[in-house]
Amino acid sequence: ASSTAIYGSRGANGVILVTTKRGKTGAFNLNYSGTVTFEKIHDLQPSMSASEYITWRRWAYHNANPQNYSPGDQPNREQDNTIFDTSDVTAMNNLRKGWESGTWDPSKVTDTNWTDLVSQTGISQEHTVSASGGTDKMKAFFSIGYLNNEGTQKGQSYERYNFTTTVDITPINWFTLGGSVNTAWSNQSYGYSRTGQSSNSGPAEIYNAAKAIPNWTMPYDENGAIVPSPGGINGVYTVLDEWKYSNDDRQILRLLGNFYANFNIGEMWKPLDGLNYKASFGSDMRFLRQGIYLDQKSATRGGGTSYARWDYNRKFSWVLDNIISYNKTIDIHKFDVTLLHSASQYNEERARMSEENVPKASYLWNNMGAVSVTDPSAKVGISTGLTESSLVSYGYRLNYSLMEKYLLTVSGRYDGASQLAEGNKWAFFPSAALGWRMEEESFLSDVDWLQQLKLRAGVGMTGNSVIAPYATLGNIRSNYAPFGGKSDILFYVPNEPYYWSENVLMANPLLGWEKTTQWNFAVDFSVLRGRVSGSIDVYKSNTKDLLMEMRIPTITGYSATMANVGKTKNHGIDISLQLIPVDTRDFTWTSNLNAAWQKDEIVELAYGKSDMVDNAWFIGRSISVYHGFESDGLWQESDAAEMARFNENGEKFSAGMVKPVDKNGDYTMSEEDRVILGNRSPRWTLGWSNTFRYKSIELNIEMNGRMNYIISTGGEAQGAAANQRTIDYWRPDNTNADYQKPIYTGTPGSSLDPYSGLLGFKDASYIKIRNISLGYYLSEKICNRLGINNLKVYGQLRNPGNIYSSIDFLDLDLGESVSFYNRGVTLGLEISF
Repeated sequence: ASSTAIYGSRGANGVILVTTKRGKTGAFNLNYSGTVTFEKIHDLQPSMSASEYITWRRWAYHNANPQNYSPGDQPNREQDNTIFDTSDVTAMNNLRKGWESGTWDPSKVTDTNWTDLVSQTGISQEHTVSASGGTDKMKAFFSIGYLNNEGTQKGQSYERYNFTTTVDITPINWFTLGGSVNTAWSNQSYGYSRTGQSSNSGPAEIYNAAKAIPNWTMPYDENGAIVPSPGGINGVYTVLDEWKYSNDDRQILRLLGNFYANFNIGEMWKPLDGLNYKASFGSDMRFLRQGIYLDQKSATRGGGTSYARWDYNRKFSWVLDNIISYNKTIDIHKFDVTLLHSASQYNEERARMSEENVPKASYLWNNMGAVSVTDPSAKVGISTGLTESSLVSYGYRLNYSLMEKYLLTVSGRYDGASQLAEGNKWAFFPSAALGWRMEEESFLSDVDWLQQLKLRAGVGMTGNSVIAPYATLGNIRSNYAPFGGKSDILFYVPNEPYYWSENVLMANPLLGWEKTTQWNFAVDFSVLRGRVSGSIDVYKSNTKDLLMEMRIPTITGYSATMANVGKTKNHGIDISLQLIPVDTRDFTWTSNLNAAWQKDEIVELAYGKSDMVDNAWFIGRSISVYHGFESDGLWQESDAAEMARFNENGEKFSAGMVKPVDKNGDYTMSEEDRVILGNRSPRWTLGWSNTFRYKSIELNIEMNGRMNYIISTGGEAQGAAANQRTIDYWRPDNTNADYQKPIYTGTPGSSLDPYSGLLGFKDASYIKIRNISLGYYLSEKICNRLGINNLKVYGQLRNPGNIYSSIDFLDLDLGESVSFYNRGVTLGLEISF
């Protein structure tokens, strides 16, 4: 608690300390490391095969209209002409091949795996050369690196150059000057993009687009021409060669700099021995240029006009610290005093231009002035933006040690944040901690197996001001409608384009700091000559004046405002263990285990002890929970009487649909039947790494996991208007299924089972092997003969898979919606001269 509180508001979400490689006094060293990686996409949600999809869609039509359509396992040729009626003649001809013999033969239908058409083996190589060395007067480190990656999706690539230099100069014994500069330039091509057609554009876009195409459709027609809209499904386009007509390129230049000057005043003048002044300055500058171009030949533009967009983004932040420290030892008393002044600033500038009807494809986004701003067909859009924020801090810290056994730390920070309202920008965050090195006590001096036993206790306060800059000023959103003008708005007439502004966020002149007070008690230990060591930290925290967006009555003219509302509490335990289970001459096994458990709870909300159901916030429960109806599986034919009672009250239940739990037993699903389904954040977070070394061979296995929480996968709509991943769905001969029966809707993503989403709430616990690496170190004897310091060759399995996962169709380590990821092998070489 105390160690975090010294960072004040910057420690609100924890503290990560980053160190930079620096040169060392001694001989000059030259190092090289290089890797080559081969990866392929591992898909946890493969699409239904052509045969599976056809049967599934037949069932959907039957379930929607059983009088006119046969069950899915009883194919009917005439009905298929209706069920699969589409403007895509090639797909229909493929389907009809299954009826060529007069009876249905699914093996005759070509099965197109669309994801295979857009994926490839990704090959990446990375090379780094570094050099370091120095004297007592000067130490330096230099590094240059190159990375080239050809993605696992066609049309994608990533290239990066980076350079790092670190220099420390000590011209005289009382002065040191140093700094480091890290420069990186990268060019990433996302390939296929749907920007301008869809808001869902990103690095996985082309693979997702391929997954949206049913496997019974065909990529080419009988003349070898590309089918532009396979299956004739609205919003579904071909992905073949789309990377030739679609570009989404992003170039990033990033400059990181850290510089310092240290004055040992005590060395300058002996009466001030122990006094030190250090000034440090860190900066982070990032330039982004994004260019997007969609040719009119691309399927997403549908043969219409071309589209281009140019984005510019510049971010610059800096931190300046002035630190005065003084340490003094008087007999058995040791003092260390630190005074701090810190200032930081963040500045972001952005601009965007977009247009259609680009005269030449070769222009891409590089000639945005080629069209007239006043040309309505060009649909020119221009926007700019600026965001600034700053933070100023004053702080102190006092460390006191008695006989190197009894420790005391007292600290405090006074922080001011520009984002907050006038009169509420500043707050004070104090902390204190006690420590006891018990291994130094005489009564433990004869305990040979104990090397360290330290008790720690602390209390401290941190602040959170992380809200959007200008949030205290409120927000107004501009809107544009190309048609449908409102006749009751001055100067606008029906069916004409019009603009209007909408109040979104009401200003709050009282918005201040969110404050958290935390207590902790910990023990650090090392026993059995270091074979077992670690720490156990128990903590409890109370947070008040939470920064939240709160809904307010629309009579105010706004829908919400940022406010300091409510209180929460949190408690947990962090455990870290370092073990050496086996340590012999030829074989060593080291193991590192980290485990954390936490539980949070809402104590008070905007209206005191009253729940805020619309936000799913409940007194006495976690901040992040799911609230809704429970599922009791699926309705069966044997439930006909019970279904009838619900249907009398407006439901439309039938066998095979999702069965919600009626908590109050009134045969009506209402708000009274909603319950808290579970926590959205994991209670347990685990990490475990093991290293086994036998002579010159080293094996390393890294694992992690999260336990005791749920996520919503969304369920399966099964409207049968779009493609479908392979699932176990209900049928009369498969009543113990995972998902409900399909019911045709005609609209992609929609469902006629209003409770289908309930089947998406699932336990998300998992334990995963992230990496397995096997390396070989060249013996010292051979290295000496070759004139090198050391050499290591190794191979690594990346993302090999799960040991356990309660959801087998998602990789929960990478995200709650990640259904495919790269899995591969890395070969590496490290050599030092």
